[in-house]
Amino acid sequence: MKVDSLFSIIDSEFYTGVPDSQLKALCNFLMGKYGIDSKHHIIAANEGNCTALAAGYHLATGKVPVVYMQNSGEGNIINPVASLLNDKVYAIPVIFIIGWRGEPGIHDEPQHIYQGEVTVKLLEDMGISSFIIGQDTTEEELKYVMADFREKLAKGLDVAFVIRKGALTDASKVEYKNDNKMIREEIIQHIVKASGEDPIVSTTGKASRELFETRVANGQSHKYDFLTVGSMGHSSSIALGVALNKPNQRVWCVDGDGAVLMHMGSMAVVGSNKPKNLIHVVINNGAHETVGGMPTVASNIDLVAIAKACGYPNAVCVDDFESLDRELELAKGRNELSFIEVKCSIGAREDLGRPTTTALENKVNFMEYLKSL
Repeated sequence: MKVDSLFSIIDSEFYTGVPDSQLKALCNFLMGKYGIDSKHHIIAANEGNCTALAAGYHLATGKVPVVYMQNSGEGNIINPVASLLNDKVYAIPVIFIIGWRGEPGIHDEPQHIYQGEVTVKLLEDMGISSFIIGQDTTEEELKYVMADFREKLAKGLDVAFVIRKGALTDASKVEYKNDNKMIREEIIQHIVKASGEDPIVSTTGKASRELFETRVANGQSHKYDFLTVGSMGHSSSIALGVALNKPNQRVWCVDGDGAVLMHMGSMAVVGSNKPKNLIHVVINNGAHETVGGMPTVASNIDLVAIAKACGYPNAVCVDDFESLDRELELAKGRNELSFIEVKCSIGAREDLGRPTTTALENKVNFMEYLKSL
């Protein structure tokens, strides 16, 4: 299915979403057509945010918006779908486009397996009619389904297109880049050197993959690290839970800008608790790089000011390795909650691997290590 055909058949004037690799063709199409344009296309912080934004668009215009996302975002839309959009409440029509990671029978990463199994069922449970688009779906089929969907949308019901791997094609190529010089994998190598044998909780995506490979290259054990391969936006809360219950052990959180934005309220909770043994490092490249590189709003906001406002007693931003090393050492020595934002370039090694241990092995090894501290 050509992505411009999908766009034409849906015929909506407003898209908002959180990028997904399965929807890369759609994401690049929207970036090529609109860029980031508040009238037609907004990349939001999380999928619930998108759903509420779409509701506001409908209230103001009477038109039907589109929300796109990876199926992992279904959890974030359950509340606004059930208590805002549902026809028993405000009957607000929205078209969802959902990338189907972990589709049964298709190999995928462990964090996607169960989510893939329940993707369509969750939509059914939320009262959202769905249609699965695969590589063999024709324009005629899609037009027929869309005609049926329009009748449902007119009644204030919600609908969804579930997109199989490789189903959308022919998007324009878009290059995502920034002017930052520091490379994320090298940043992680510096953090690993500074952290020694301290436990690290790392965020989802390439950061955890690079942390895993850094340990391999160093000949180090993986027991020091909890790789948050799913649950985007929650690594700092996991790290907080560890730090509060291991008060005599320094704990590091390696976070990303997209993840921080997704559940920014967690920073307020960290800042209010002020664990003296937690160092929160946010690697900010202003992009959802792991799923294609589409921009976040993190390049337009002051994360240091936000951290300070949330109660972090120490918060700095660095953009070179000399400053990074200095701030890592200062954070280690002060025995006080610290926040370090690191400005980062977009990009990773093409041969970057994935963890060779299972998620369960990672948990067990990490817990055994924490028990020994």
